[in-house]
Amino acid sequence: MPYSADRLSGAFLLLLGLALYFAIIPGFVENAEDGNIAPNTLPNIVSLIIAVGGGWLVIKPTDFQTLPLNQFAKMCMYVLVLGLGIYGMFLFGFVVVAPPLALIIMIMIGERRWYWLVSGVVGMPAIIWFLVTQVLDRNLV
Repeated sequence: MPYSADRLSGAFLLLLGLALYFAIIPGFVENAEDGNIAPNTLPNIVSLIIAVGGGWLVIKPTDFQTLPLNQFAKMCMYVLVLGLGIYGMFLFGFVVVAPPLALIIMIMIGERRWYWLVSGVVGMPAIIWFLVTQVLDRNLV
């Protein structure tokens, strides 16, 4: 069974789906007193779909090969920046972390036009904040 991009990503998705189903969702989704379905129903279904899809990729991969090492390192850098951004939002809040995080990501992907940088750093976080906190009446961490 040779290594391939599909087998590697399939194994990751299989493990992720199982971790979501057995550990993460039960630990972080609260039970509701009323309602027709339990709050964990849809997340559990999606996690099982992810696990089954990942298992299918392990069993029946396509001909795609793994990424070159430099592209893999770049992808790992994006994941690291996003992870640090999410942790920063947990510590300092969305309003403080979202604009610099947007700027860093936009510069990492190669955007240099000032009007796109300004709209991405100021406009998008403001729109997200307004829609989530004011329209949907939810808290942004």
